Amino acid sequence: MSRTIYTSLCMLSVCLCVTAARAEAPVTAASVEQQIQAVLEENRRLHERLEALEDEVRSARDDAASARALAEQAPAGPPAVGAGQPPPGVGPIGQLPIGGGARLQLLDVSLDALTSVGGSSVEDETLESLQGGGHDPRRRGFNLSNLELSFLGAVDPFFDGEAHLIYFLDAEGESQFELEEAFATTRMLPLGLEERGLQLELGQMFTEFGRINPKHPHAWDWQDQPVVLSRFFGEDGLRGVGARAGCLLPVPWFSELHGGVQNAQGETMFSFDASDEAFEERAIGGRPFASAGTRSVSDLVYLLRWVNGFELGESWTAQLGLSGLYGPNATGSDGETWIYGADWFLKWVPLASHRGWPFVKIEGEIAQRRYEADGFVGCLDPDEDPCVDEVTLPSETLDDWGSFLQVLWGFRRGWSAGLRGEYATASGGSNADLEYVRSDDPFRDDRIRVSPLLVYQPSEFSRIRLQYNWDRADFLEDDTAHGVWLGLEFLFGSHPAHPF
Repeated sequence: MSRTIYTSLCMLSVCLCVTAARAEAPVTAASVEQQIQAVLEENRRLHERLEALEDEVRSARDDAASARALAEQAPAGPPAVGAGQPPPGVGPIGQLPIGGGARLQLLDVSLDALTSVGGSSVEDETLESLQGGGHDPRRRGFNLSNLELSFLGAVDPFFDGEAHLIYFLDAEGESQFELEEAFATTRMLPLGLEERGLQLELGQMFTEFGRINPKHPHAWDWQDQPVVLSRFFGEDGLRGVGARAGCLLPVPWFSELHGGVQNAQGETMFSFDASDEAFEERAIGGRPFASAGTRSVSDLVYLLRWVNGFELGESWTAQLGLSGLYGPNATGSDGETWIYGADWFLKWVPLASHRGWPFVKIEGEIAQRRYEADGFVGCLDPDEDPCVDEVTLPSETLDDWGSFLQVLWGFRRGWSAGLRGEYATASGGSNADLEYVRSDDPFRDDRIRVSPLLVYQPSEFSRIRLQYNWDRADFLEDDTAHGVWLGLEFLFGSHPAHPF
């Protein structure tokens, strides 16, 4: 439909409505104006829908042109065996021959970068503890918080594969390379189990606890990791090698149950069996590292998560989740950790929206950690031989909890503003033998953070964020700190979708 025809129809509809109004009721200026305004409002909505359809048509036309160009560049081969089949050795678009008749199909390849510049009222050494996430802005000046190379592809009819490689500069400015995730997800299971909503994941993956932990840093609305998650899951979030199963429950609404098991060791399993390097930096409660290692299946970390989604009318969607974790910790053979959490998400998008704007998102989590430390007898320094100053520590339970609530308002296309509030606290752990005082521990003291946010998103491939942090923490010399960060994100390629 051309814009001339569209404009003519709009004028015709206005005339018809005015004529109908005259036939049914006495004509007044107010009634005619109301009718015209109503028709113009409806036409405005139709105009927006027409623009969206035109954008989709242009995008489809560009994709088709790119596909034809790739097909024309493919080397010629012998005649196709059957109609519609590609020449041998070429394969469908998006597939590459890798020898032996096998083909590699990469559906999504992308590179996403997170950078920032800013400053804080505290020095870098203190800022490193104040910004507890490994991908937070952690030093005054410029930061390269995350550079993520992602791959997502169909392995075969049975599995999809996904891998994420990251590079960043740490708080000291040193380069860090990591394999963040690498796992396979089932596409087909025996006995038709996938049709019943069952899906398996195997490999190195984020643990699906709450809403924020399973997401990569570039999928966060704010530039830094919530305080409670930095305390419970360490710098890099909770992730490890293992397996996860998810299934849809037979109820009228969306309801999914997740169960998982992962190794308990490593720096990314901070609240569990962790590592001696992790305890050197952030020993929980000042306790010494005394891991018993993996002796049986009881020394693994177990996850249970239940997620429910609801449609609250035509403009509102909601999600509620409950999560639980259990596993051994690194304080001895009888050390155990329990972590519980609840999360919620509410989003409003009106029917008359333009590419997702305007919108309102309300999101939050609350979590508690019960860290049951085992008793300890020995030297705090494992390298001290013979042991001169032997220490006896009783078993004790350290309780920590925290929460955050954030609201993001997309007030016009490309622009949004938000506010996040956080609180974290703990009890137990102060010990004279360890020279440990909870209020001096930046990862267990009483903490409050308030963070206003302004976001400008020129396109789906770039985002600019301006964030201010006001922190109140016991371990700070002046109790409070201020920080301002201007962040830029840019993306190459098509990034794999993240959980809703």
